[in-house]
Parts: sequence; structure tokens; C-alpha cells
Amino acid sequence: MYPTAPEYDKHAAEHYSGAVPVSGISNTAHPQSYAPPYIEYGRPVHGGAVKWSTGLCHCCDDPANCVITCCCPCITFGQIAEIVNEGSPSCALSGTIYTLLGLTGFACLYSCCIRSKMRGKFDLKEAPCADCLVHFCCPACALCQEYRELKHHFGFDMGIGWKANEERRRRAVTIAPTMAPGMTR
Repeated sequence: MYPTAPEYDKHAAEHYSGAVPVSGISNTAHPQSYAPPYIEYGRPVHGGAVKWSTGLCHCCDDPANCVITCCCPCITFGQIAEIVNEGSPSCALSGTIYTLLGLTGFACLYSCCIRSKMRGKFDLKEAPCADCLVHFCCPACALCQEYRELKHHFGFDMGIGWKANEERRRRAVTIAPTMAPGMTR
């Protein structure tokens, strides 16, 4: 059912070229001691850009977000920016800045910067074209795609913000069970 140690080690050596030995000390005599890469929010540490989980024009995958983004893109942008910037500035402040820049026509530059930061943080490919072109040609579709990616691929609850997502992640860390006193195996 589960791969044997030699099969697993062969898989790790082939697919995780940047794998670190379990001991943390390089040991060429025992190449079987490689651990799988650590994964944070769905992002593998071993390198290589990840494809977007949905396409740019797949807005129907989340119709509620599509309607909100078309009517008031500052809300969606604020939620995305808060997650990408790890809570600072807040959703409301990011959305306000986006709205003010929208009045001058420079909102696409701000949203382009957030998309680039998101791609770098979560190791996403620059697709279907350059970030600035995506936000200049179709800002609503770009915001919807980013929202879907953070929500579905990386598991963020976009409605609760960065701090609550971090709290949920911390609570999800489990502690190994301990044996009650007097119990032996």
C-alpha cells in the first residue's frame, strides 16, 4: 500500500533535487536519508513554478466573487492584498487605495504589483502573460483568478482576513498524543 523506503528514497532523489537530508548534514554515503520537501500553503520549497489552478477567464467557477468583483473590485482587491501582504495594510486600507488610484487610472499598476508579489510568494507561473498586461487588459478577470487561487489552491478563507487565517493554521497544528500514566505497551 505505501511505498517501501527504497522506493520512496528513489522518488525523493528524482523529484526533489534540492532535498535536504533528514539530519540536515549532507551525507553522500547514505543518499536514502532525504526527506520530502516542506510544504507551506501548498507551495513546494524544492523550486519550480506552479501552474495557476484556474484559468484567467474561469470566472464562473466562483459566481459570487465574479459579481462582487465586477460591481466593486476594491473589495476583492482588498481581500487579496491583505492575504498577500500578511495583514498589513488591512483589507479596508488596500481597497481604499485601490479605489483612489482607480480614479486616476493607476489602479492596474497597484494590482499588478500585488499579483507579482503573490506569484513570488506562492511560486506561481507568470501566465498567461506579464502581470501588468493581465491587469491592464482585464483587471476584473485577474482579480477573480487571484481570489480563486488563494481560496481554492492555498486554502485561505478570504472573508476572515490574514490574522484569522493564521490563527486557524496555528490551531490546525496537531500535537502527538501522550500515554496516560501507568499505561505501557
